[in-house]
Amino acid sequence: MHPLLLLSATELARRIAAGEVTSREVVRVHIDRIRYVNPRIHAVVADRFDAALAEADAADAAVRDGRPLGPFHGVPCTIKESFAVTGMPNTAGLRARVGTISDADAVTVRRLRDAGALVMGVTNLSELCMWMESDNPVYGRTSNPYDTRRIAGGSSGGEGAVIGAGASPFGLGADVGGSIRMPAFFNGVFGHKPGSGVVPNSGQFPINHTEAGLRLLATGPLARRAEDLWPLLTVLAGPDGEDTVCSAAPLGDPADVDLAGLTVLDVPDNGNGPVHAQLRGAQVRVAAALGARGAVVQPQRFARLAHSFDLWSTALGDAEGKGAFRTLMRRPRRRHLVRHLVHPAELGGHHTLPATILGLVEDVGSAFPARAEAFRDEARALRAEIVDALDGGVMLYPSYPRTAPRHRWPWLTPLRFVYTAVFNALGLPVTQVPLGLDSRGVPLGVQIVGAPGHDHVTIAVAQALQDDGVAGWVPPPRL
Repeated sequence: MHPLLLLSATELARRIAAGEVTSREVVRVHIDRIRYVNPRIHAVVADRFDAALAEADAADAAVRDGRPLGPFHGVPCTIKESFAVTGMPNTAGLRARVGTISDADAVTVRRLRDAGALVMGVTNLSELCMWMESDNPVYGRTSNPYDTRRIAGGSSGGEGAVIGAGASPFGLGADVGGSIRMPAFFNGVFGHKPGSGVVPNSGQFPINHTEAGLRLLATGPLARRAEDLWPLLTVLAGPDGEDTVCSAAPLGDPADVDLAGLTVLDVPDNGNGPVHAQLRGAQVRVAAALGARGAVVQPQRFARLAHSFDLWSTALGDAEGKGAFRTLMRRPRRRHLVRHLVHPAELGGHHTLPATILGLVEDVGSAFPARAEAFRDEARALRAEIVDALDGGVMLYPSYPRTAPRHRWPWLTPLRFVYTAVFNALGLPVTQVPLGLDSRGVPLGVQIVGAPGHDHVTIAVAQALQDDGVAGWVPPPRL
């Protein structure tokens, strides 16, 4: 791989600003890498390569002229296709939206551009962002750069794959049940799901503008290096006047986090079955590394995590309301989806199987209001229990019970995504950390969970683990 493909976005920006390399060269190297890997992983679904190169020339002129430069001046990136990017498609993988082109940027895209970042293209996702494999009737399926027989995750799977392949320094994803963290995990990169209300969600499709919907959804970065997470979060964070739950509360500072004495809860699983031995071993190594830095490591279990799916699905039902997903699919009546399930050719293969099934079952929870209220109480109790036990520290928790599964295998075990989804229901910040490769060359990883308002703590822990050589992106050997 070209040496520039190994660097963080912040280091690339430093070199561009210092005149050690041009933005055009950095952008060109990443475009060449995309062209090399994309036929095998199918991550970038629409590009703006010529525009990015023209913007790189303008960025180089700004350096020569001594103009003020943003923190990511001249650095290329990619964006999940569900975000509005001027002049780019915004279908969310829904065939009925083919031809929809954005005429403005989402607020987070605009903030990245204002910070100097150059968008190379938009990346693949699951249909309407609601499944853990990035496959849809518009663009097809994305594959894992470490093993193309395996999934890249969803719904930000294109972002995870292109960054994991070394073809983009960082990208923008959105997460309603693990859609930043699962792709980051499966593709061996860093990802951060901010706590509720830290980053505005405006300018995405689909999006639910209710308070419950905006709190469940989180917008955040994926990156190949840990040192990019905090600068990206500071660029992205803050109210925009449209997202009604986004707060102006000040962020902390990772530099103020002292690992000596920090509480670290080591939670092995959710109580519904064991996690694969190599993943568990990697998490144990993380706990040991933090303990060596003076952190107070405590084995811990939370019995309520066994109800993770019920807690998340109740929160999703509160966010969406009756029939919302079918309405987005433009199939408001169940009989349309039943016909599609029984005779898929009748609707021309307009929908993926996971989207069809979700559209059929989405109202089940509303039929049992007492049960839903009980799980709302459970979620509040679990959140309070975790926050109390954290005592300002972090929790280590598996990202998924196994490493990246083969394509379509998640259909057989559809509820395993709850390892990430439960923290959307609880509104807690989580940083996904890559931990090298397993014996088959597939990425390992762990979630670092923090208390509300402690995004800086989880990111500081991720940075410390990378500094110690315990964590970090490993370029895919097969590419």
